[in-house]
Amino acid sequence: MRGYGGRILFVDVTDGRSHVEAVSPELARSLLGGNGFAARLLLDHVPAGVDAYDPANAVIFAVGPITDTTVPGNSRACVAGKSPLTGLFFDSTFGGRWPATMKRTGFDAIVITGRAAEPVYVKVTEAGAELKPARGLWGQTTRDTVHAIQAVEGGDVDAMAIGPGGENLVRFAAMGTYWKNREAFAGRGGLAAVLGSKRVKAVVVAGSRKTELADAAALKALLEEQREPLKTGTKALSTYGTPFLVKPINTLGALGSYNLRQEVFADAMAISGEEMHAHFHAKDTTCLKCPVACGKQYEIREGELAGLKAKMPEYETIFAFGSMLGNSHAASLARANDLCDLLGLDTISMGVTLAFVCEAVERGWLTENDLGLPFGWGDWRGMLRLIEMTAAREGFGDRLAEGGWRLAESVHAEGTRLVYAVKRLELPAHSARALKGMSIGYATATRGGSHHDTRPTPQYAQNYDRRSPEGKPEFAVRSQHFTAVDDSLVLCRFTSERGFGLYIEEPYARMVNAVTGWDMTVEELERVGERIINLERLFNVRENVRRKDDALPWRVMHEPIPEGPSAGAYCPPEELGLMLDRYYTLRGWDGDGVPTPARLGALGL
Repeated sequence: MRGYGGRILFVDVTDGRSHVEAVSPELARSLLGGNGFAARLLLDHVPAGVDAYDPANAVIFAVGPITDTTVPGNSRACVAGKSPLTGLFFDSTFGGRWPATMKRTGFDAIVITGRAAEPVYVKVTEAGAELKPARGLWGQTTRDTVHAIQAVEGGDVDAMAIGPGGENLVRFAAMGTYWKNREAFAGRGGLAAVLGSKRVKAVVVAGSRKTELADAAALKALLEEQREPLKTGTKALSTYGTPFLVKPINTLGALGSYNLRQEVFADAMAISGEEMHAHFHAKDTTCLKCPVACGKQYEIREGELAGLKAKMPEYETIFAFGSMLGNSHAASLARANDLCDLLGLDTISMGVTLAFVCEAVERGWLTENDLGLPFGWGDWRGMLRLIEMTAAREGFGDRLAEGGWRLAESVHAEGTRLVYAVKRLELPAHSARALKGMSIGYATATRGGSHHDTRPTPQYAQNYDRRSPEGKPEFAVRSQHFTAVDDSLVLCRFTSERGFGLYIEEPYARMVNAVTGWDMTVEELERVGERIINLERLFNVRENVRRKDDALPWRVMHEPIPEGPSAGAYCPPEELGLMLDRYYTLRGWDGDGVPTPARLGALGL
């Protein structure tokens, strides 16, 4: 098969045994790779109802047919498993060089199960898997771990490592890889903690296989056609990175602030991409073979944090540690982001959880005595200390490590009303109130509060009707099919959306066919997306997810945005109910959100 290594590697770290299974042409065409392969493998190999930290849970790394080709943004991989934060299906994608190197091993997926007696790292080459001792790496940061492994294994290997957060089973622990100046993280869902529970410190890949294309000329022609739209569409990303979004979204009145009590942040300019670029920018960074260079390295040149050299905080991180905490100290955002990367924590979950803490302190639900330090709105020093405490599960950090929802349940009878989360996953920076498409999108997202299931990008277009529920279930369905396909190819969301289209359209079918040699139509590709969404939903239904769980944060459903350009916007329960009715009908699911046998049969499931 062109575009594939054609092999799946299964590794049980309990005893180090492994075996290889072939990827059938039918599996490849029906699910593409990446996200699709992971959904199928998790459903087949992880027992229903098992705890996320049970040895039987799997962590699956998967690449797709586009990985390590000439398509811009191709060096992406998907990591998936049952999330310790949500208890549901979860996958997270990441870039850097690691994904291309994994593809060169000739394995399209690596399935890790079991629990090692002592800390190990898993090294995967074209020949298979080998477990190596990692006791000396336990306790190290993600960066130090990667560099230590490369010092032993050589600079051509790539390592995906967990930090102290993953080792200490923080439910939103992240894992990271480093290549040149480019850091890449699989942040959301706590899959690094699942690796930690297995005592796996890192997954290391090394290989030299080349991805064979069916029609290199056809692929080149497509890329030439899309070169200009991609260049134009990614100009702001190339210049500022994702922080360029702060200013326009705040202007729209959709930037969550002070734990979502507001959606306009008065000090937004101080933490905008333009301001931070002017003061902190040191150099651009990029994933392997990508022309966009959306990554940036910052250098703090003055103030209390002077001397810090660190990765630029993404837009979501600026929201979580900035506006949601009422914090306009820009340098502290870079430090918070750096701490989370080194310690292995998801920035969105960490910041949004701390935003709940700020409001709980203000209401008297939590005290300085509970926290072990003074903390409140805008207190960036306290924020940094609490991040460290969370990764170590030290003091109040032990409670923070459980995530916002579990913390809120333990704090007050009405605590969960103040948590910005869906299915226990803290929400990102695209408003669930101001963007009605995100209302139904978040409620139905497989992952929970994720903007990578239903996409916000089309909803920021000038002529888009953001306030009306009309047509939004249709939008969510179509967008979710797109993201499932995108994460199965596996492609960077930035280059795909800005270069090839916001939905599954002709360029994507041409891309797949040029790589694989198939004759896939746009309609067939759309069905691939639908098939993957149904597999994910089946996993969650097995974990007892039903209509009652397809809900939104209490504040989103009961408190309209108080002021600003989006004042009055919210999604009351009745409105959400009507959108869910329509969404389930479009999906061919029953009234409780369970896929019907008829629909599954039509999809070959």
